[in-house]
Amino acid sequence: MSQEQTFDLTGWWNEQSFAGKELYKLDETGTITLLANNKIKERVIATVAAENADMVVKNLMEKYDEAEARVKEVEIEWIAAEDKHSVAEKVSQLKEYLNTVSALGDLEKFALLVHDWEHTLYVLSEENYAARVKLAEMAETLADSTNWKETAQAFKDLTDKWRQAGHADRNKSDKLWNRIETARTTFNNNKRKHHDEEEKDLLVNLDLKIDLVEQAEAIANATDWKKTTDTFHRLTEEWKTIGHTHNKKNEELWQRFLAAKSTFFDKKREHHGQVKEEQEGNYIKKAELVEKAEALKDSTEWNATAQAMTALMEEWKKTGRVPKEKGDDLWIKFTEAQEHFFQARKAHGDEKRSVLENNYNLKAAILERAEQLKHSNRFSETTTEMLQMLEDWKKIGPIPRAYGDKMWEDFNAARKYFFAQKDANREHRRQHVETQKVVRAENAKAMIGKLEDDLKEEEEKLVDFRSAIENITPGKKAAELKAHLEKLIIEGEQKIKRLKEKFETAKTDISNQQEKEKREAAAGSVAETGTE
Repeated sequence: MSQEQTFDLTGWWNEQSFAGKELYKLDETGTITLLANNKIKERVIATVAAENADMVVKNLMEKYDEAEARVKEVEIEWIAAEDKHSVAEKVSQLKEYLNTVSALGDLEKFALLVHDWEHTLYVLSEENYAARVKLAEMAETLADSTNWKETAQAFKDLTDKWRQAGHADRNKSDKLWNRIETARTTFNNNKRKHHDEEEKDLLVNLDLKIDLVEQAEAIANATDWKKTTDTFHRLTEEWKTIGHTHNKKNEELWQRFLAAKSTFFDKKREHHGQVKEEQEGNYIKKAELVEKAEALKDSTEWNATAQAMTALMEEWKKTGRVPKEKGDDLWIKFTEAQEHFFQARKAHGDEKRSVLENNYNLKAAILERAEQLKHSNRFSETTTEMLQMLEDWKKIGPIPRAYGDKMWEDFNAARKYFFAQKDANREHRRQHVETQKVVRAENAKAMIGKLEDDLKEEEEKLVDFRSAIENITPGKKAAELKAHLEKLIIEGEQKIKRLKEKFETAKTDISNQQEKEKREAAAGSVAETGTE
């Protein structure tokens, strides 16, 4: 549209057509507002004027398409999830996103869908909480029991049921758990008082260690890796604070405790290995999808290629996570290929616009990007983009005369501002690099020292285990104890081998880093490229 024409704001708005239009209003100032209802907060979406109205609406509709894609992605995970609470964080993030996104479309249906998910999560939490209330009440009925063995087993079974009860409100659950712990403490106190005074100290310690062992065995097969790891650390520290008990029982309980601890940490290591292997496999699959999308992005077989691109997106969503450090790059390439094709298809179907107006829009986009980037401190990447934008600008033809030279002056001013900032930053970065070299050297020294300490500690443990085998007292448990110690010796030797390999690798890495820094220092400022 030309600036010389009178822009009929109301008439223009009436001509717009999109789903959910009744949710929006346009006032005389050109402000588009999303109206409030019981699921959506009222907020300003955008302000339009004669020179940008069509472009703003186009961008807002594309934003709605992005919002719909995000909702579909979470919806797929929701449907597939057996434990709906595993998707709770993404539901919360999606709700926040929908409450802030600037887009034109039927946002209300997305808000209603998120509300339904939140209600389902609330109902599930309340059901789990009700189950935990019953467990707390059951624990309180056991607190004064004198059937020591049966009640101890009942508390252990109760703990297992608690762990299986599912997600509930943490604050409310903590209060219930405190009731259970209070009941368990009451029972254990009564149990300890039951024993003879002569055996009091030993038996108190025995009960405390039995309780720790039972807690350790109860979580040995847990899959809540972080929480259970913290629990084992806490149990180990508690063990250290408890005094000695009968020698035979003390060693037996300690071995049971170590066995439970080893079971959990072995499974944890195995799990992390499986997750990494699975994610590497998913990376290969998604890399293949990227290649297919990039191979199709320039196709002009519009219908067939659109179906193929949609199928690739569905396959992408079905494929699991990839390593975090690789995921963003793959997703950017994949979506760029998709957007490239669909934008080309849309351009193919659009009526041709005048050359001058098209040139103006192209240069306006470059100017807007330049204004966004002029304060950037990502100098290398931004320099490349600034230079590329200049080349792109030169390739674009003239714009309507009515706009004059102001657009070029603004663009050139943004570029000059950025390159001035870049020059000022260069010396600061050089000084920072020197500081980082000192820090890396200190960190490397600390890491070598840590590996040496760990190696020394493991070698001392190995000596202790071998000494323990030689001094085993004959008896029923002698063979079992010997077998356990031999297992620990093998594991220790393997760990020492791994530590030595890490030690050598660390020294090699440090040496390589030092050589690299020497080469970089020799290169000096020769590598500084991309100036204006």
